[in-house]
Amino acid sequence: MIHKKMAIMATVLLSNGLLWASSEGHAGPHLDGAHLSAFWIIPFVGILLSIALFPLIAPEFWHHHFGKVSAFWAVSLLIPFLLNEQIGFSTTIYSLIHTGFLEYIPFIILLLALFTISGGVQLRGSLIGTPVVNAGIILIGTILASWMGTTGAAMLLIRPLIRANKHRKNKVHVIVFFIFLVANIGGSLTPLGDPPLFLGFLKGVDFFWTTTQMILPMIFMVTMLLIIFFILDTYHYKNEVLEPIDESNEKFALKGSFNLVLILGVIGAVLLSGFWHPNIHFTIYHVEIELQNIARDVLLLILTWLSWTKTSKRIREANEFTWFPIVEVAKLFGAIFITIIPAIEILKAGKNGALKMVVEQVSTEGGEPINRMYFWLTGILSSFLDNAPTYLVFFNTAGGDADYLMNQIPNTLLAISAGAVFMGANTYIGNAPNFMVKSISEASDIEMPSFFGYFFKYALPILFPLYLLTSYLFF
Repeated sequence: MIHKKMAIMATVLLSNGLLWASSEGHAGPHLDGAHLSAFWIIPFVGILLSIALFPLIAPEFWHHHFGKVSAFWAVSLLIPFLLNEQIGFSTTIYSLIHTGFLEYIPFIILLLALFTISGGVQLRGSLIGTPVVNAGIILIGTILASWMGTTGAAMLLIRPLIRANKHRKNKVHVIVFFIFLVANIGGSLTPLGDPPLFLGFLKGVDFFWTTTQMILPMIFMVTMLLIIFFILDTYHYKNEVLEPIDESNEKFALKGSFNLVLILGVIGAVLLSGFWHPNIHFTIYHVEIELQNIARDVLLLILTWLSWTKTSKRIREANEFTWFPIVEVAKLFGAIFITIIPAIEILKAGKNGALKMVVEQVSTEGGEPINRMYFWLTGILSSFLDNAPTYLVFFNTAGGDADYLMNQIPNTLLAISAGAVFMGANTYIGNAPNFMVKSISEASDIEMPSFFGYFFKYALPILFPLYLLTSYLFF
C-alpha cells in the first residue's frame, strides 16, 4: 500500500539519521550564493512552470507523468551540481541532506498526517443551502482551516456543502467563495493551516506569532468576503426557480469523530517541537537534527497510523478518499525542495547575488524593506506558481533569520505571510486544496469555471480590491 510505503520510508529516513548520528557538529560545505549565476535557477523555474502549465495544456500527460517531469527537473540540477568543480560531491550531498531532513521530510509528514486524519471524518445530515446555511458552513470551515489545515477543512466540508446546494441552479459562486475562504484565507492563523506558514515554522517562526500577527488582516478579509458572499448568494437565491428539495431529513451526524482527538494530537506534536528544547541533536554530514523535531515527526506518523487503522473504511469510501493527492504533493515538492536550493542561496547573497533585481524591488536603496511590495510580489507569484516555495523565496530575500524577522521587521514577515496565504486563492494552482475542491465539484456535475474564467470572473474583481485595502491598512 502506498501509505504504508510512505510512512515506512519516512521512518527509515529518520532511523538512519539516528544511526549515522554523531555528537560533533561541523559547519557544512555551504553554497556561496554570490558566486552562483542565474542559470542555476532554471530547474526551479522549470518545475514551477510545469506545475502551472501542464495541467492546462496537457492534462492527461501530466496526470500520468508528473512524477517523471519532477524527477527530470531535480536531476537537471543535481548532475550539473556534481560535475561543477566549485560545488562537487560534498556540497551537493550536504545540501540534499540539509533540505531533506530539516525541511522536506517534516513538511510531507505534517501534510500526510493532516490529510489522513481529516479524511477519516465524515459530516452527514440534511442541510438546505440557503444563504444563511451556506455562509455558516463556509465560516465554520474558515475557522477550522487554521487548526486542521486548509486541505483537511476543505475535504471535510466540501461534500456537505455540495449536498446542501444540490437543489440550487446558481451555485458555482458558492464553491468559489469556499475556495477563497476555507481552502486559503482560513489557514492564516497557525503553521498547521497552510504549507507556507509551516515552512516558516520550520525556519524558526514561533507557532503563535502567526496567530497574533495574522489575526487582524484575516478578520478583515473574512468579514468582507462573507458580506459579499451573503449579498451575492441572497440575490441568486431569490432570483432562481429552485429544484424540488429532498425532504428525507437525514439526521445530522459526525462520523469518525475519533480523528478530531488525533487532530489535537497533531497540534500538540507541533507545539512540542516549538516549546521543548532539550539541547540534544544528532549530526548527519554536518547537518544538525534536533531531538524535538524527530519526536514531532515520529508522533505525527503514529497519529497517521492510528487514524488509518482505527477509522472505518466505509467512512473513507464515503469521503472518496484516495492517496493520489498526497503522493502527487510528495513527488512535486521533492523536486521543488531540491531545485530551490540555489535560488535560496542566491537570494541570501542579497544585492551581491544574481537575483539582485528581486531584492531591489522589495527594498529601498538603503536596504529597508518595502512591505507592500513584499505583500504583492509574494502574493502574485503565489497565485501562478505555488504559495509554499514562493513564501520560502521571499522569506530568504528578507534575510532568512526568523528571530530578526519576527522582532526587528515583523511587518515584513507579516506581508510575506499574508501575500502567500491570501493570494493562493487567486487561481486553481495557487494552493493544493483549490484543485481538489474543483475536481470534487465537477464530479458532482457542477460546471466550474476554467482557469482563466475563475481568475477574471471571480478572483480579479472580488479579491484584488480587498488586497488593495489590505495593503493600505496593514502595510
